[in-house]
Amino acid sequence: MLVVQVHVHVKPEHAEAFINATRANAVESLKEPGIARFDVLRLDTDPNRFVLMEAYRDPEAPARHKETPHYLTWRDTVAPMMAEPRSSVRYSGIHVPG
Repeated sequence: MLVVQVHVHVKPEHAEAFINATRANAVESLKEPGIARFDVLRLDTDPNRFVLMEAYRDPEAPARHKETPHYLTWRDTVAPMMAEPRSSVRYSGIHVPG
């Protein structure tokens, strides 16, 4: 399992449009066989900051995801909404028996 946190800071006037575009991307992303989970989180103390939590089933899945039409549409749609470039942090899952 590979988990990616994508940190996004959007301009205040674009927050709702960002949510709508990101929601559409998340719905389609969850249909991809390589994606186990795709959560969209909004910071309680700053409604213009978001985290996308993406859980991938294999290391190649993020690259495949970035080739999909829905991701490319999302990327191009939200780019002008950003207050600063988005950033990401990658985590490797640790199996916990149980």
